[in-house]
Amino acid sequence: MPTVSRSKSAFRPKPNRPERFSAIVRTMWILFGAGILGSVLYILAVSVNFLNLFGRMPNFKTLENPKSEIASEVYSADGVLMGKYFRENRTPVDYEDLPQNLIDALVATEDSRFEEHSGIDARATARVVAGVASGGMLGKSGGGSTLTQQLAKLLFRTREDLNDGALNDVKGLGMLITKTKEWILSVRLERNYTKREILRMYLNQAEYGSNAYGIFTAAKTFFNKKPRNLNLEESALLVGLVNGPSVFNPVRHPERAKRRRDWVLSQMRKYQYLDDAAYSAALAKPIKLDYKVENQNEGIAPYFRVEVSKMLRQWAKETEHDLYADGLKIYTTIDSRMQKYAETAVADHMKLQQKWFDAHWKGQQPWRDENGRLIPNFLSTSIKRTERYRALQLRFPDHPDSVKYYLNKKYRMKVFTWNGGEKEVLMSPMDSLAYYKRLLHAGFMAMNPLNGQVKAWVGGINFKYIKYDHVKQGKRQPGSTFKPFVYVAAIDQEYSPCFQRPDVATTFPAVAGRPAYTPKNFEGSFSGRTFTLRQALARSMNSITAWLVQKLGPQMVVDYAHRLGISSPIEAVPAVGFGSSDVSIYELAGAYSTFVNKGVWTAPMMVTRIDDKNGNVLREFVPQTKEALREETAYLMTYMMRGAVEEKGGTSIILRTGFKFPYQIAAKTGTTSNYSDAWFMGMTPDLVCGMWVGGEDRSIHFRTGAYGQGSKLALPIYGIFMKQVYKNNKDIGISTGEFPKPAEPLSIEIDCSKYYGGLRDTIPYEQKQNPVDLKDIDQEDI
Repeated sequence: MPTVSRSKSAFRPKPNRPERFSAIVRTMWILFGAGILGSVLYILAVSVNFLNLFGRMPNFKTLENPKSEIASEVYSADGVLMGKYFRENRTPVDYEDLPQNLIDALVATEDSRFEEHSGIDARATARVVAGVASGGMLGKSGGGSTLTQQLAKLLFRTREDLNDGALNDVKGLGMLITKTKEWILSVRLERNYTKREILRMYLNQAEYGSNAYGIFTAAKTFFNKKPRNLNLEESALLVGLVNGPSVFNPVRHPERAKRRRDWVLSQMRKYQYLDDAAYSAALAKPIKLDYKVENQNEGIAPYFRVEVSKMLRQWAKETEHDLYADGLKIYTTIDSRMQKYAETAVADHMKLQQKWFDAHWKGQQPWRDENGRLIPNFLSTSIKRTERYRALQLRFPDHPDSVKYYLNKKYRMKVFTWNGGEKEVLMSPMDSLAYYKRLLHAGFMAMNPLNGQVKAWVGGINFKYIKYDHVKQGKRQPGSTFKPFVYVAAIDQEYSPCFQRPDVATTFPAVAGRPAYTPKNFEGSFSGRTFTLRQALARSMNSITAWLVQKLGPQMVVDYAHRLGISSPIEAVPAVGFGSSDVSIYELAGAYSTFVNKGVWTAPMMVTRIDDKNGNVLREFVPQTKEALREETAYLMTYMMRGAVEEKGGTSIILRTGFKFPYQIAAKTGTTSNYSDAWFMGMTPDLVCGMWVGGEDRSIHFRTGAYGQGSKLALPIYGIFMKQVYKNNKDIGISTGEFPKPAEPLSIEIDCSKYYGGLRDTIPYEQKQNPVDLKDIDQEDI
């Protein structure tokens, strides 16, 4: 046989079976160890954001105190929640306020082994890995996230804020990194918090749709309940909303929402939180909602809250707080009861005035010039000041016909109306402008003159549709409500309330191109009779006011107005005493308070204290004051202005003869040219009220004093308001006593009775001619 040549290797003996097995085991252990080491290094790298490859991770301080947006709450002085400031409307609740059926529904639906794991459910994770291995995608295999992982995602915004590493944009890898962060954070959360705390945090953090963040707001939004009062079916519905707030919204998709609710109930039965009987009974019940989305248009004193927010935003900026997310508690000066009376008084009176105004201008357009002539192109000029017009100009910069087309195109819209609050109409933007231009507007403010605290603030007739505030934002000519600044200057120049002056014309000579000026009385004539200064102010006589301005000089009147807190620019002209320069209700109320507060001006005060979410005091506010008048001067001014209610011919005598108020009230009415603005200021020993009524534009107003003067168009708001205050005064505690006299005896005589008789029993003639007499004002309101 031929010889076969073989290499040595061909005859190398094969390892026996035990040796081969040992090699495989060693290899597996090496691979396993390498995998463990790699996983540890990977997790460590993600934890520290190695080379900024994986994105940020929360530090331990953040983990111990995770940031959650909580709505800041605004409270009245008497402890009523007025409203909130928020981006996410969230109010946290304690675990003890959560019903057991809500907890059971959540665990059964989202994490049935919640009590068994420490943040990561190994069985669920394995199911996800198997799904990926079989061709699925990470994050879409379902069922992998525990409640704790979902909480980590919600609290730390892992898929938004922490998604900023160099590798996060790599498809597939980015989601793995995000999931890894959620695993790490869930383990840390489990170490830092109890299971109960995690459940509470989850329910407080979750979004439920309809601008409801957290279970407290969700329960209120969908069922008008507190969480502790939720029944089984309601709890199941809210838990069902968590993973699809829009998809399962019970208002928009009621059938879909019910199927989702029923599925949650089936999960509760599956994991033995419900027996068959309870499950069947719950399944048969329909969804019953008491649905109302909470928004910042609603609540007590919305105009006031907007003004407060301006101050709070500045404070927050200076102190590094977030007004809309820090869960602050803001305690204001508003009295919720007085605020309600003020809002009701404005609404009741303005509804009636709007009815008369519409009848007054029926079939005519109310925008008129000083001579009563129709203002041409009024609406086409006014529309150019609107946001809609500016938006159309940007959209069609070189196509005026297109702008005109859309301004006159009719749309379905809702508008404010005194009949029911709002109605749906078919209107074009031009129609809407014309509609709103015909509305009368109003502003009202009440404050305590002794400490500056604002007790009521009504900035307009409807905040939802008309945001413009007529208390502080709006400024108009104050008319005769400016006359007290003339008279207080006169008192300081040693003019007595009993000083006499004839009702004759006073002429300011022409100067520097300005023609001669002779102010007329409201009646248009001069009686020639002699009146005391108290009578003259009570009757609001222009002739005697003009004489005082001429004697004192316009600049002195301006100086006194500024001394008493008027911050708006005031022009030193002969007409200054008749309110020729614009001011706000806010300024006038603060200035008038000086008379009541013994000559001390006190800035109107809106907030008393700010607490953080844990109840720690962050800031307390104190009144800002300054000495402005002698105590005697201040008292003499309240005595002078009491004449409007007590003197014959007083412009506010209806408060005594009509509203039957037996208490001391000091008052002043105001009316501007053509009845464009109607004002009233009312004072008692611890309450000063200011109000204004008029059109959005000065050219829109009544044509006669029978309707348009301050004593008819503004004063009744005060009467209706004070009637309710006095009626419920046992709880509110407003003083019904006399204005306190100075500590020192008066240096002058103020009993002017030797010059004229006592209080006239009847309403003055000019008020008899007014259609606004007692029978026109609902007797229930007087």
